[in-house]
Amino acid sequence: MLKEAFQYIVGLGNKEIKEVGTQKFSTGAFQLIQEATPSPLKVRNLSGIVDYIKNDYDGQPPVMIHIESPTEVKVMSSFNRDMNRNILVQAEALLPTIPFKQFINVEEFNILLQSCFVPNDDRATMLRIVGNIKEEQVRSTGDDGISQAVTTSGGVKIVSEEKVPNPVSLKPFRTFVEVPQPICDFVFRLQDGPRAALIEADGGAWKLQAMANIKDFLLVALEKEVKSDRVVIIA
Repeated sequence: MLKEAFQYIVGLGNKEIKEVGTQKFSTGAFQLIQEATPSPLKVRNLSGIVDYIKNDYDGQPPVMIHIESPTEVKVMSSFNRDMNRNILVQAEALLPTIPFKQFINVEEFNILLQSCFVPNDDRATMLRIVGNIKEEQVRSTGDDGISQAVTTSGGVKIVSEEKVPNPVSLKPFRTFVEVPQPICDFVFRLQDGPRAALIEADGGAWKLQAMANIKDFLLVALEKEVKSDRVVIIA
């Protein structure tokens, strides 16, 4: 038994590298020796991807740009010998945190609308309502649960009872800032306190629009490279 153990230990030091097709294996357990892949360069905007490709920094052959989501884009090479792709550049958007589906006080909601949403008519209407809302005067109209009414005031004097719009079409910052932010429908709700909340109501269609906007931006920015077949863009 001691002899067999000694022979096993000696055998551990006699491993060889064998080539099978285009891949390399070590003897013994016959483990695959994977081809080394580079660590991806991480950037925070689409301009970083454009600059990398236009400058041909690493002298790469044709690459594929994969738009994985509204917030993540990768630049990848073709397959290596192990049928893996090298991820050369990875872009992840820097975005604010927006608490959808959560009721927050109207002062915080007012700040959120102004700092995290692109201006449009519905945003202006909501800012007027939450900016003039009278404390503890949010109430349901008692119809189908969609419409609400709110008492607003100018100073200390009540001036009107206003119907809350629903749904509202807004453009929150949810993709790279270089591209148009997709418009999305939201359910706008108010509670006593007063507190307000936005609930997404488009089934995620905004994500497809955001990815299409990213693709359009890259097709224009890398027009020469796309036409020369140096770059393929998929979403």
